[in-house]
Amino acid sequence: MKNMVEIRWHGRGGQGAKTAALLFADSAMSAGKFIQAFPEYGPERMGAPVQSFDRLSNEPITLHCGITSPDIVAVLDPTLMATVDVTAGLSDGGVIIINTASSPAEMRKEMGLSGKKIFTIDASGISKETLGRDIPNTPMLGALVKVSGLLEIENVLEDTKKKLEKKFRTKPELIEGNILAIKRAYEEVKGE
Repeated sequence: MKNMVEIRWHGRGGQGAKTAALLFADSAMSAGKFIQAFPEYGPERMGAPVQSFDRLSNEPITLHCGITSPDIVAVLDPTLMATVDVTAGLSDGGVIIINTASSPAEMRKEMGLSGKKIFTIDASGISKETLGRDIPNTPMLGALVKVSGLLEIENVLEDTKKKLEKKFRTKPELIEGNILAIKRAYEEVKGE
């Protein structure tokens, strides 16, 4: 891992971008990494564009500002790309992970991108199958773990399960569905 990795999550209110960033950060902290995780939003409502961020390092993080040059961008809602420049600040070697049923090649062509690594995962489809509704955050977490290689999937699954057991102790089907969603996305994400 380079000294510090910065990740920007793009989603809409209610899709779980903030939760995904926090779950990723909690797993990183459990793995002994130094982390920061924070959302950026104002008076947004359900469906409004939101951003969340993660910083990950093997050393203490002394930077305390927004992320303008992410190494990785995760897009939970591809319709945002019509109005939000999700690639802003992303370097040529940067990585973008998009929730879509389209292939990485199709997205590269549609976005007119070159020099960036593009990964796609049908996170919405996975969440509908595993949770019964379109909440793409945990599948996107699984895709990020695979693509980034920053954390071990077994540790993320174990840590996330513990967090979800606290929140959904009376809804075991949500715990199981989210864990399955992470596993499936980890296995199904495609890139170029």
